[in-house]
Amino acid sequence: MIETHEIQEILAQYKKHGWNLSRVLLSAPTKQNLSGSPENLFGDVEIISSDTDAAWFSRASGKCRETWELRRLGGTPFALVEVFEAEDDEEIREETRQEMQTRLGK
Repeated sequence: MIETHEIQEILAQYKKHGWNLSRVLLSAPTKQNLSGSPENLFGDVEIISSDTDAAWFSRASGKCRETWELRRLGGTPFALVEVFEAEDDEEIREETRQEMQTRLGK
């Protein structure tokens, strides 16, 4: 299980490279194990109950694109990445993000 200081290191690394924390997936055991409240650690981003511990990061990618990365928290570092075009509907983006969450959880 990942510790609070390890999550802080991951968040700092992504921030250093221009990524914005967009959402967090947390399992019940991880929520209980965190020192302090999840809100203090993650700020005001959406925290979603999940069987998988992961963080969604996003950033601009070129002129009209946005990259989203789903980074597993804990265990062997692993991430899934998707690049969205500016004209992609939010419904399509959300469907793609849900598929990525499913793939990461397998």
